[in-house]
Amino acid sequence: MASSGWYIISIILFFQLLLVGVRGARSYYPLPRKLNENKKQPLQTSRPYNIAHRGSNGEIPEETTAAYLRAIEEGADFIETDILSSKDGVLVCFHDVILDETTDVANYTKFANRKRTYEVQGFNITGYFVVDFTMEELKSLRVKQRYPFRDQQYNWKFSIITFEEFISIGLDANRTVGIYPEIKNPVFINQHVKWADGKRFEDKFVETLKKYGYKGSYMSQDWLEKPLFIQSFAPTSLIYISNLTDSPKILLIDVDTMPTQDTNQSYWEITSDNYLQFIRNYVVGLGPSKDTIVPVVNNYLKPPSDLVARAHAHKLQVHPYTYRNENQFLHYDFHQDPYAEYIYWVQNIGVDGLFTDFTGSLHRYQEWASPLKDEIYAMIN
Repeated sequence: MASSGWYIISIILFFQLLLVGVRGARSYYPLPRKLNENKKQPLQTSRPYNIAHRGSNGEIPEETTAAYLRAIEEGADFIETDILSSKDGVLVCFHDVILDETTDVANYTKFANRKRTYEVQGFNITGYFVVDFTMEELKSLRVKQRYPFRDQQYNWKFSIITFEEFISIGLDANRTVGIYPEIKNPVFINQHVKWADGKRFEDKFVETLKKYGYKGSYMSQDWLEKPLFIQSFAPTSLIYISNLTDSPKILLIDVDTMPTQDTNQSYWEITSDNYLQFIRNYVVGLGPSKDTIVPVVNNYLKPPSDLVARAHAHKLQVHPYTYRNENQFLHYDFHQDPYAEYIYWVQNIGVDGLFTDFTGSLHRYQEWASPLKDEIYAMIN
């Protein structure tokens, strides 16, 4: 449990956030400090990484300042986000290419004529696309919880944040917290957003990271000071940025019925030994859907595939997604117990990191199963 001092800090932050929701488009966070004079407690590297999937979005609407602050309070090693671009080229944190599902965009009559139909990854999608709104317009919107069976009390209190604001949350944490941004839908973004300098989405993404000192190969001193994983479902984007930064990269792997969005390769091709041998030159790990590692039939687990073992043989980490506490997402084998799921994946399957909607649950499991001995971690337990 958090100490009383940290509890008081979190309460203060919560009320500050509520004020932000009322005040409008003003950014809660200043741009990140480039220098940090105080030595922070280091990132733990002795057990699988606790990756806060879109923040602690099981409790608070996804990809908001409040969700990320909550994840840090609960013990996240990394905070994760999806990066898209606004119409005017500002990089923003938002999961869907359209705003319809988790914002109040449909309530604004001035935006009624913005609805479009575009092709995204081979499918025609109709809605209010992020790429058709300026950053100022996006900031005027408010977001809500994606799932109706989760807490609705924070709906419409928070706004969309920029990539730089997200970075500031990680840098301003009182301990070393890594960031885990995704280059989201790069083919689509590069088709619809053009930058004046002729650069592409991936260039702007890396420039932003470098601006705030993110650099260094996995486990280097630079990386340990500002931990970062860059993730994408698009292999060509990861290969392209390998010429721009040596920061570690993760190839995300979709369900086995979806080809890669840029190269149209099948799941079976990109998980073959030949491909793993190739892609290891550019990435340090894979981020597959967990149901492709351990198939599911009628909500029961089938015997696991050998993907984790083969990835490890190629010296690649495996960070599956997504772990969620609710019964709607837990397979029957776990008897409605999310801790049983963590035991299975960490101890039986042997993964190296877990994308979770419930950072606190994973942290509590980790502290029970493999507690960190050093006293410097006591403040987040």
